[in-house]
Amino acid sequence: MRPPAFWNAGPGHPAARALAPLAALYGWRSAVRMDQPGTPAPCPVLCVGNFTLGGAGKTPTALALATLLCDLGAAPGFLTRGYGGRLPGPIRVDPDRHAAAETGDEPLLLARHAPTIVARDRVAGARLCVAAGADIIVMDDGLQNPALAKDLALAVVDAGAGIGNGRVFPAGPLRVPIARQWRHVHGVVLVGHGAPGEAVAGEAVRRGLPVHRARLVSGGDWTGRRVLAFAGIGRPGKMFATLREAGAEVVGTRAFPDHHPYAGADLAALAAEAARLGADLVTTEKDHVRLPPDFARRVAVLPVTLAFDDAAAIQAQLARLPHRA
Repeated sequence: MRPPAFWNAGPGHPAARALAPLAALYGWRSAVRMDQPGTPAPCPVLCVGNFTLGGAGKTPTALALATLLCDLGAAPGFLTRGYGGRLPGPIRVDPDRHAAAETGDEPLLLARHAPTIVARDRVAGARLCVAAGADIIVMDDGLQNPALAKDLALAVVDAGAGIGNGRVFPAGPLRVPIARQWRHVHGVVLVGHGAPGEAVAGEAVRRGLPVHRARLVSGGDWTGRRVLAFAGIGRPGKMFATLREAGAEVVGTRAFPDHHPYAGADLAALAAEAARLGADLVTTEKDHVRLPPDFARRVAVLPVTLAFDDAAAIQAQLARLPHRA
């Protein structure tokens, strides 16, 4: 979905006020569900979630955390619901066999790095993670899902967006009232810079929670390259800004809703616009796996990785995860 503009227009916006009664009901039900105890997994569970709907950088964060866990001698495996895919699972993702329409786009990226299980039933998915060789589960999303008990839960916050207007869906982007969510997190990963994110970081510090600052780092040489950038992610503007910061000449941009399934008309329009502008098409890794193979070969990819400002601090928190045989 494409977030409505009023989600970032302040809590007093007329649309937010009009939707407040519905948001109160939704928030109450979601909070009650979130507070339910979960089933323990056969190994530690690290949940990488966020307070709001939409993208915050969870998948790059999950990949970075898995790398740090490997450095500690662990064997992480990813567990995800597979948003946008039709397979309910539990199933181990094979990037050479599965398509985004089956598993969702993010699992295909995760599976390039470690065993990845798609499962709507998180408990069954956890068992398959362990069967695949994992001794720690990195759950991409699922902070508000109570099915599986979490040993460590980190909330990823996009510093440029924060928690929007601070209201619950549909009046705002929050999945559950923020006061009820804090009790379920053990730290915050703040991605990028921005006043909205600093407000969230300040509240985390007041609650005695660590704030791990991080940034997205782009790969490749984009200096002077003339590009038409397109993306269907939570905040496409972040990708466009990253390209400009990397030195690309961004002559056009096209923003699509998060997890957008590209149709033939979309691709034809992008190709025609790129030809008119004399530009190369470029998109994110997550978008690229959703493109038909023939079209994907014509599109460059902007790879990004998450880098922590203080990797030792986050690694120390990971090292305190319990060990279960």
